[in-house]
Amino acid sequence: MTKNVISPQQVADTLTQKFGDGISKLTIKEWAEGSKKTKTYSIWVYLDRSLLKDAIRHIASLDFPHLSVISGVDCGDHIDLLYQMSIFFGMKNSEIKLALVVPVPKDDLTIPTISDIIPGAAYGEREKQEMLGVEVVNIPDGRRLFLPADFPEGVYPWRKDESGITPDMVKELYKVGRPTDRPVPVVKPKEKKKPVKKETPAKEKTPAGENVVPEPVAEEKPEVKNDE
Repeated sequence: MTKNVISPQQVADTLTQKFGDGISKLTIKEWAEGSKKTKTYSIWVYLDRSLLKDAIRHIASLDFPHLSVISGVDCGDHIDLLYQMSIFFGMKNSEIKLALVVPVPKDDLTIPTISDIIPGAAYGEREKQEMLGVEVVNIPDGRRLFLPADFPEGVYPWRKDESGITPDMVKELYKVGRPTDRPVPVVKPKEKKKPVKKETPAKEKTPAGENVVPEPVAEEKPEVKNDE
């Protein structure tokens, strides 16, 4: 099936026409990569939270997105969630990187799940719940993904405010030393590589064992004939 590939500007136009004032900022970035300076494009869309799912559905109608990562940043009074994806993925000179930036206020840290549209998004959503304290509404699996079961409730490692990691929770492992209740792993010493000797061409020898240096062959010069 042939995909209807459109340009970055056309993608941006469809988003602004569809969501209008729900987009606070939209930028298209262009740069060149590799020795051939192949052009690459990315579109950054700052979007209202209420339009997230509709925006994902709209993007999927253009081309089903390849979701790379959902990241998050504590910005003080709100948290920015970044949904980074690509459309026309794997198509030569046509792939467009797309980032939806969704600010979520800290007094209402909720965001709807997009895992019903992109199933793999559930893993990134689970990570945002435990690392930033963002509640993902209707997530199919809300279990912790990285933090252990005994990790304190209400503490979020990526937060920069009072709900983040406290100094007494930080372990400076280089000061603690190795654990005493487990064996020290065996580390094999690195083998020294022997230097490789370059072989020199053998000299031609006479039957008596004397070295013979071959005489240089004189270049034949073309005979010049004088006109009589």
